Amino acid sequence: MPDSVTAAIARAPVDPAQFRSLMTTHPAGVAIVTTAAADGRPWGMTVSSVCSVSLCPPTLLVCLRSGSPTLAALLEASAFAVNLLHDRAAPAARLFASGAADRFDQVEWIREPESGVPLLIEDAHTIADCRLGETMPVGDHVVVFGEVVGVAAPSMRAPRPLLYGMRRYWSLAAGPEARPA
Repeated sequence: MPDSVTAAIARAPVDPAQFRSLMTTHPAGVAIVTTAAADGRPWGMTVSSVCSVSLCPPTLLVCLRSGSPTLAALLEASAFAVNLLHDRAAPAARLFASGAADRFDQVEWIREPESGVPLLIEDAHTIADCRLGETMPVGDHVVVFGEVVGVAAPSMRAPRPLLYGMRRYWSLAAGPEARPA
């Protein structure tokens, strides 16, 4: 007889709208993943799926939409940055979620000297410089594992992370009921 806790139960898949509604109740930190194509063109997209994986070697994961140009450039370059956004960076988060072709013209950034990866120096409280590890396709996204080879904190101020949840941007200082960031 199967264990009732671990036994797989045949059920209909959860409706995507219901799943999205579930996840909006779980606020997450907001980041912009950036990379550069072989021709040097910068690419980037907003993500809320960032997670530490290991301390030795220091590894994190991000989830990127399959078929995105940012993912394609990242896989080609084998290098990327995870720009952890501060609580005043909601405009950048919206911009990089929009897919606007000129998004890098609208933010201040520099290239990481070794890899050429764009670093968002005005909108990030901390930046992880990563080299591509493994990837794993899951549904309509690809889980990307990155070994962290450098960490930078562009601001001298204490980090105040930008969060996304309850279908809005906010910070711990403001709370979700406050005016959206």
